Amino acid sequence: MNLEWWHWAVGGIVLILLELAVPAFFVIWFGFGALLVALVLWLADGLSLTTQIGLWAAASVAMTVLWFRVFETRRHKTLAGTAGGEVIGEVGLLVGAVEPYGRGKVRFQRPILGHDEWVCLADAAIPAGERVRVVAIEGSFLKVVRA
Repeated sequence: MNLEWWHWAVGGIVLILLELAVPAFFVIWFGFGALLVALVLWLADGLSLTTQIGLWAAASVAMTVLWFRVFETRRHKTLAGTAGGEVIGEVGLLVGAVEPYGRGKVRFQRPILGHDEWVCLADAAIPAGERVRVVAIEGSFLKVVRA
């Protein structure tokens, strides 16, 4: 028994719609895998059932793994050291004076990476009360310069 392309298309649509009822975010990728098999069968007729099921399984697993890899990087995007591009250029108020290559404290109007106050480093002395701009993240410290 061979399945036709429209069997896979209907099955894929059912799996995608089933995702609305299932609170996990992986059934949709099996539906997209079935739609991919439907497309391949529509373009190249005559694949055996074993080949169809193998293609569906491989495509579904590949899409699921790819999605969760992308999702994992997004979930950890707010950790210090991995979200440097979002923080660079932010301006804050220095609440604790900083000496050259010493530590001070900077406060932001809105939380940056989950906190509104951070320990900072600077190459030059900056007195408390000055506005500073973030130029880098070094470990768990922000490197700042006068704004």
